[in-house]
Amino acid sequence: MSLSGASERSVPATKIEITVSCRNLLDLDTFSKSDPMVVLYTQSRASQEWREFGRTEVIDNTLNPDFVRKFVLDYFFEEKQNLRFDVYNVDSKTNISKPDIATMQLCANKLDKKDFFGKSDPFLVFYRSNEDGTFTICHKTEVVKNTLNPVWQPFSIPVRALCNGDYDRTVKIDVYDWDRDGSHDFIGEFTTSYRELSKAQNQFTVYEVLNPRKKCKKKKYVNSGTVTLLSFSVDSEFTFVDYIKGGTQLNFTVAIDFTASNGNPLQPTSLHYMSPYQLSAYAMALKAVGEIIQDYDSDKLFPAYGFGAKVPPEGRISHQFPLNNNDEDPNCAGIEGVLESYFQSLRTVQLYGPTYFAPVINQVARAAAKISDGSQYYVLLIITDGVISDMTQTKEAIVSASSLPMSIIIVGVGPAMFEAMEELDGDDVRVSSRGRYAERDIVQFVPFRDYVDRSGNQVLSMARLAKDVLAEIPEQLLSYMRTRDIQPRPPPPANSSPTPAPEQS
Repeated sequence: MSLSGASERSVPATKIEITVSCRNLLDLDTFSKSDPMVVLYTQSRASQEWREFGRTEVIDNTLNPDFVRKFVLDYFFEEKQNLRFDVYNVDSKTNISKPDIATMQLCANKLDKKDFFGKSDPFLVFYRSNEDGTFTICHKTEVVKNTLNPVWQPFSIPVRALCNGDYDRTVKIDVYDWDRDGSHDFIGEFTTSYRELSKAQNQFTVYEVLNPRKKCKKKKYVNSGTVTLLSFSVDSEFTFVDYIKGGTQLNFTVAIDFTASNGNPLQPTSLHYMSPYQLSAYAMALKAVGEIIQDYDSDKLFPAYGFGAKVPPEGRISHQFPLNNNDEDPNCAGIEGVLESYFQSLRTVQLYGPTYFAPVINQVARAAAKISDGSQYYVLLIITDGVISDMTQTKEAIVSASSLPMSIIIVGVGPAMFEAMEELDGDDVRVSSRGRYAERDIVQFVPFRDYVDRSGNQVLSMARLAKDVLAEIPEQLLSYMRTRDIQPRPPPPANSSPTPAPEQS
């Protein structure tokens, strides 16, 4: 995928600087050495067209140039960004910017009651004012359920997103009561600025929450509650790229739904149908996500499991069987190896049921629990067609895994309604189990049908899917590193080997 869409994003991207050096270039000048220059091209995802991004300076009379002019690009983990460097005769070292990040915690008191059968489920939305009088959303907090006196977990916002360099720029904060159908009720609002927020480093700051409509209608209206800024700090933020440069490995594990609801793999109506002409939705989802992830895993060995099938020779139901039929070593060589093992399993197992997620989540969690130094981060991809049969156990597994270096991607395929999956995706309400809340949001769910290209272009469908499902991984990795105060290691020497991942058992 290309960099061309980066400017359309509302969330600031990580900036990377690319410095170019060349060695032992061909000498094209007769009476002296070459005068080299490098031109960088980026590729458009839509048209596949190469476009010139920039040029270095020309360095005279050398075959080993070290160019001074840098290329500064937006970096997106979730996209495959193709670059081309052309070297011309005219007669990589990476520096990462470390933006400041503001970390704060707020609570509220006596907010308006909005729910008929309960209190309110409040959350905050932060907006930065723009020069033209409009506002840009820069953060949304978690939802705290059934309370008029919520205490939100500490959260972080890049300073540039909050004020764009102007410390006195207005920051508007709206308070809402969350509703499952998305029709959130407005409680009130207040305004502040980065400069004012920063005063909370030394003292609490209390803001009145005002509802302009109520204020106009009711003469005795005072406010709709108060919000207190409990803490505020600013630190230099490490980026996802910093950790990757320092040797952090992403360990990718796949789990595929082999339940009978997918249909007979030999029939064209099956979600697992192995057509000679095109990939199934399962294969497309696996290939789309895996081809991005594999570039961040040095050994390219991926544990791959199936669940919900009767496996030979006894025909026992298994919720965690290796696709390569090797209980001792479930690793497959590259994404192509995973696909090959997946196709082979379709020929040997009997699709059955039910749909259990907890066993494979706990399997990956056991491996992740062995790592606490930031050298490894685990990403589990679950591809499924239907309703979870072990929701209680799955929630418990996710809550436990939320304290580990681990993320879970769930891709729903087929026409089913996936309300239960939405409940596991903690973007709005953190997953809880037996009164215990997930420490972090580690689950991202998407229905594959939302990304299918209407013209039938499978490459475009896979690109859209990968872009969305992987977009949260960098921030989830950073949230883990921040909560454990793990800083990236210095980049290792070029000839050093990465730390091997623990075996899953």
